[in-house]
Amino acid sequence: MIRILLTLVMIGMVGGAGGTAYLLNSYGSDLPDYGALANYEPPITTRVLASDGRLMAEYAIEKRVYVPINAIPQKVKDAFLSAEDKNFYTHSGVDFVGLFRAVLTNLQNYGSGRRPVGASTITQQVAKNFLLTNEVSFDRKVKEAILAFRIEEAFSKDHILELYLNEIYLGFSSYGVAAAAVNYFNKSLDELTIGEVAFLAALPKAPNNYNPVRKNDAAKARRDWVVDRMVEDDHITQAEGEAAKAEPLEVRSRDETQLVRHADFFSEEVRRQLQSRYGEEALYKGGLYVRTTLDPRLQEIGARALRKGLIDYDRRHGWRGPVTRLENVQEWKARLAELPVPPGASTNWRLAAVLRLDAGEVKLGLPDGFGGAIPMKEMAWARPTLDGQRVGNAPKKPADVLKVGDVVLVEPLEKDDKGKAYAPGTYGLRQMPNVEGALVAMDPHTGRVMAMVGGFAPERSEFNRAIQAKRQPGSSFKPFVYLAALDHGYTPATIILDAPFVYDPGPGQPLWKPKNYSGQFYGPSTLRRGVEMSRNLMTVRLANAVGMDVVAEYAERFGVVHTMPRVLAASLGAVETTVMDMTTAYAMLVNGGRRIAPTLIDRIQDRTGTTVYRHDERPCDACKASQWAGQAVPAVVDNREIMTDPLSAYQIVSILQGVVQRGTGGKVQAVGKSVAGKTGTSNDSLDTWFVGFSPDLVCGVFVGFDEPKSLGSHEAGSTTAAPIFTTFMKEALADKPDIPFRVPEGIKFVRIDPQTGQRAGPGTSNAILEAFKPGSEPSLASSYVIDGSAPVGDYGAYYGGVGGEGATGVPGQAAPGFGAGGAPPQAGGLY
Repeated sequence: MIRILLTLVMIGMVGGAGGTAYLLNSYGSDLPDYGALANYEPPITTRVLASDGRLMAEYAIEKRVYVPINAIPQKVKDAFLSAEDKNFYTHSGVDFVGLFRAVLTNLQNYGSGRRPVGASTITQQVAKNFLLTNEVSFDRKVKEAILAFRIEEAFSKDHILELYLNEIYLGFSSYGVAAAAVNYFNKSLDELTIGEVAFLAALPKAPNNYNPVRKNDAAKARRDWVVDRMVEDDHITQAEGEAAKAEPLEVRSRDETQLVRHADFFSEEVRRQLQSRYGEEALYKGGLYVRTTLDPRLQEIGARALRKGLIDYDRRHGWRGPVTRLENVQEWKARLAELPVPPGASTNWRLAAVLRLDAGEVKLGLPDGFGGAIPMKEMAWARPTLDGQRVGNAPKKPADVLKVGDVVLVEPLEKDDKGKAYAPGTYGLRQMPNVEGALVAMDPHTGRVMAMVGGFAPERSEFNRAIQAKRQPGSSFKPFVYLAALDHGYTPATIILDAPFVYDPGPGQPLWKPKNYSGQFYGPSTLRRGVEMSRNLMTVRLANAVGMDVVAEYAERFGVVHTMPRVLAASLGAVETTVMDMTTAYAMLVNGGRRIAPTLIDRIQDRTGTTVYRHDERPCDACKASQWAGQAVPAVVDNREIMTDPLSAYQIVSILQGVVQRGTGGKVQAVGKSVAGKTGTSNDSLDTWFVGFSPDLVCGVFVGFDEPKSLGSHEAGSTTAAPIFTTFMKEALADKPDIPFRVPEGIKFVRIDPQTGQRAGPGTSNAILEAFKPGSEPSLASSYVIDGSAPVGDYGAYYGGVGGEGATGVPGQAAPGFGAGGAPPQAGGLY
């Protein structure tokens, strides 16, 4: 009998060996190359961060953060080992003990309806996930086992576990344990509790079945099962296990403080630049780490300032009507529930149905079934409109604005504009503005874009008006005309004639007759006054005197335009540029005339942490020290190109400060700090601008319709864009000291009479301190004459200009001292 049993065992062993050899020969010859796992680089998430480290955006096919095994906490590894493969560190790829136990368990459960118990090891799962398909078949299981043996022979256990923990899908768009920790619990791996790591370890088999939001009870039961396994395997104590099971299972979204709000336009432009620079594969799979220049505080302020300014403009131009109307008012609640809030509406704006018009208010119905009211004074702005312009008188009763059945946007209110508390359930009438705009804020010394808002709301339109919209800058272009003049011998006190000017472009072409915004002429005025009051005629005369070739070269040098037409109309801003380019050009004025390039990105690192891009390219060998050891702060060489004479740049800064103090930008004085800037309004008020700066922050604002049309006969840069600039700068600089503009060495200040451009006498009440280059200031004995022939005030003879209409102007010729391209009179003189 014993011989028979031994014979049967020997036959079985031989047969098993033969069967194993057959399987290895049949299935092992065409298996995938597992050697690729040695240098495996999975697709990982590209992360875009603000300058303070807060997350702005993530780009990925599979959202994954790859974490090396030595950085994964032991409790995380223990949880997955207990849940998935308790014998991982002792088996050779296939756990035969576990396999035998699973077979017995499944036989016992046969017919009970219970789910079969699996016995795949972590190594087998790596083989399946990396090298095979999810096909359920005997063939795949055999290949999986063979590959598991080979993988175990080729790689360490830790490497296999690292691959597994970074590859597995755990639901909530999470690939790998690090991404899951963030997406489920808003934590890094080392911050997870035992209960949280147990939940993550419960997910690999079927993450959708244990969704903690939709199937919380099932998720909690599965988590508790993993906790019990951890206790059983001596990874945690019984007390720790009980405490873990007592934890509530709650999903936590990322904190608002960790996410940057209102940065969609900025993030999208960064994405476009990354894709252009590195390609789609690197962007969505390469795990780039991108540190941007964005300042979340300034971005928040900029978004609010732009939205407020656009809404204020829109309200000035009246009420365009309800969002829609209800055919059957009795069904208002059901109908409201079906209507979406217009894209881009403020988060606290809601749709409401007008149910009744009382004498002094409108009764509303809201989607949640509650009621509310709009008091009459909250509708006072809602005059009717015609072709986008406000018409008629202010409404006096609700029926002048709304009708029963109207569906309107409303905003809950707590106080009126005087600070008086409203009753609960009080709402203000709102409407989505049709007008659009953009804002860019930049560090003028580095070109780092600290805030960028490309429109009212990205949900309404992804078109980025800060970068993609080319619009006419109007008078905001003028400083570059005057800068060219200052670099060519003119001074801020030089007298320029403000008088009629006519240009004959040639046979068959109509005469060009530019006008001042006011339609008036002001006679001889200082160059400074021409900028402060945005005088078109003075600017054209000056551009003609300096030469349009020179003006165009300055505009191109500063990047306002790439190729500027050499026509006089261009000196008044009849060219196209972007808010980004205009803001950058102004930044180079306030930084002393040094070239900067705007950037949204400070640094880019690849998946290994190697820096592959850095915006600041200034050489600094001492900056490369591996660690700080108390050495002196490295001196960084400033190798930036000098764009203009720093003294000329300061003179323009001083003049632009005068625009705010005495000129068209007077509203900007409300900032309460040292600021300067220039308004801009194109023909027919199609485009309106304000671009300005403090010593360390420059901001450009544009307001206009996407399909260009007039903003209104009384609208200009001073009424649309300047208030937005003011709102932004006032809050942005609120906690900053009032720093005066930096004066370069060599500037000389002289008290000047702003009317004559001469030194101020003892009785001059409105004298100003004017900035002069050495030797260019007016002498004490300056004669009050123009070109040595006519006294100030007798300027009829100089009304000509090119093709002028003055008393003695010769058509087609320049007036004295204003020859095209001719040298100006002696610096400090008068014309």
